[in-house]
Amino acid sequence: MALENILILAAASLLWATIFRNHGRTWFMLIVSVIVIFWLQPALPIRGADFFTPLATLTLVVLTWFITADDETRKQRKNYITLAIVAGVVLLLNLTRFLPANFQLLTASRPPQLETTLVIFLITGLTLLALSRLTRFSASFLTVGLVLTIGLFLALKVPTLTYWTVYFLRSLSGQNVDASRITDFAWLGFSYVAFRLIHTIRDKQSGRFPAVDVGEFITYVIFFPAFTAGPIDHIERFIKDLRAPFAGLNLEKFYSASQRLLLGLFKKFVIADALALIALNDTNATQVTSTFWMWIIVYAYAFQIYFDFSGYTDIALGIAQLLGIKLPENFASPYLKPNLTQFWNNWHMTLTQWFRAYFFNPITRWLRSWQKPLSIPMMILLTQIATMLLIGFWHGVTWNFTLWGLWHGLGLFIHNRWNDATKAKAAAWATTPAKQAILNISGILLTFHFVAIGWIFFALSSPITSWQVVLKLFGV
Repeated sequence: MALENILILAAASLLWATIFRNHGRTWFMLIVSVIVIFWLQPALPIRGADFFTPLATLTLVVLTWFITADDETRKQRKNYITLAIVAGVVLLLNLTRFLPANFQLLTASRPPQLETTLVIFLITGLTLLALSRLTRFSASFLTVGLVLTIGLFLALKVPTLTYWTVYFLRSLSGQNVDASRITDFAWLGFSYVAFRLIHTIRDKQSGRFPAVDVGEFITYVIFFPAFTAGPIDHIERFIKDLRAPFAGLNLEKFYSASQRLLLGLFKKFVIADALALIALNDTNATQVTSTFWMWIIVYAYAFQIYFDFSGYTDIALGIAQLLGIKLPENFASPYLKPNLTQFWNNWHMTLTQWFRAYFFNPITRWLRSWQKPLSIPMMILLTQIATMLLIGFWHGVTWNFTLWGLWHGLGLFIHNRWNDATKAKAAAWATTPAKQAILNISGILLTFHFVAIGWIFFALSSPITSWQVVLKLFGV
């Protein structure tokens, strides 16, 4: 989000919390969240895509709610009212196509023809009607929903699939397909939407999904403070805050929320943006020849990505607090941790916890259930590398993100084996506070530099350029 977007949303949230308090709070969060996913979606070269992409988000969210909600919840009258209001908001946004260009402020470009949106509404409604007649096949629908979400995720992350997606959309809109580029299509917030939908479907399959109406579910998935950069909340915790009475802001709550918001703004727009001027990128990676300055730009990138990401998290937490929602923490001084395991327990914590709950733990249990299970070291190696590769692929299915995932997967495995082999000796040696401080500080420095070198693969687009940077760091 740009600075002006953040300030407008923060001001609107503060105004509502101050004047209306709990009156219509859930409606405010729902309607603003729907508007925001259209408002923040960037303009795209594909005709109409920047309007239909957020509309596809809403459609996917509603369909996921429908196949995960129980029959009693699904038939509640307020769900029809909510869907009608959401549809009305979308139609009003669509009608801004008839306003002069200077007044089209809530969509990236002029919205498409109204008839197309109405056809999408009709198809969605017929789909929901058909699904309502086939509830006995709900288990199959959950699997289909899971596969569809993962498939859409891959279409956005695998460059080849992205290209053919762009090719298809250009041909559908009657545009020149020869001009197709993978950069032509961007689905704002879908990475986080996908994680929330997968979490919902998996919890429904395991019988842990709570009963929520469609308005609560839409608000949870696209909650505007956390839509673009997280954190990834759990629906049980979010719904508890959403349903709790909100007495409005007192001085203590206002101070806490505004402090968090201002801290995030300072991190993102002062520190991170300043560091971005000298941080590692594809351009200066080839221009810098000095070992000293190569370390400087690598350090700059390491701190830039931290302050950028943690700044956005603080902004999200601050705005959410204004509305009585306490989102989970996402960062806890990760660069001050003495080993790689603790680093990942404190860096983007909600992402790490998500992968631990929905991939690492299930795959570990599956490997242990084998009739002839693997050795413990081999099991740890496979699960840690697989988990970190998936986290890398979440950012993009490229060679550099693959190398970044392997770097951290192997690092976690080596730390695990080293810790088991030396834990007793280290405890026997570190018998004084000074020796414990030496171990702690050396661990922090080693871990930070391991992570910083790993950021080289994350920041750059080419394995060859990344390797050249690594060589320059060590004067080769």
